[in-house]
Amino acid sequence: MLNITRKVEYALIALRHMQSKNNTDLTSAKEIATKYGIPQQLLAKTLQQMARDGIIKAVQGPAGGYKIAANLKSISLKDFFEKLEGPLGMMDCYFDSECLQITNCNIRIPIQRINDNMRSMFSKMTLQEITQ
Repeated sequence: MLNITRKVEYALIALRHMQSKNNTDLTSAKEIATKYGIPQQLLAKTLQQMARDGIIKAVQGPAGGYKIAANLKSISLKDFFEKLEGPLGMMDCYFDSECLQITNCNIRIPIQRINDNMRSMFSKMTLQEITQ
């Protein structure tokens, strides 16, 4: 079964929360974690990664926090997922040709078609659509 990871889920929750606020207001990891029952440490690491990727801006200090920095309409879900988790695919052989069964595999081509369709679908959807 194809699942969105907790990390991606928490990132989407955080972005949606930030979008509900005034763009000048900062949001802390503690605020989001408390409101949505998310583990603060994992959320904080996820927010830091999104800040490094330029999706959100981190403001240091006692009254610091995060706010959206990027135009979410210009970031596809595929790109967002891959920034947080790496290449988007259903099976490792889509990205790694070191599979021991690659020469005997009879489902590689159909799985590649599914992967290509999935990546195409996520390429057409933006973060703005999901977090509004």
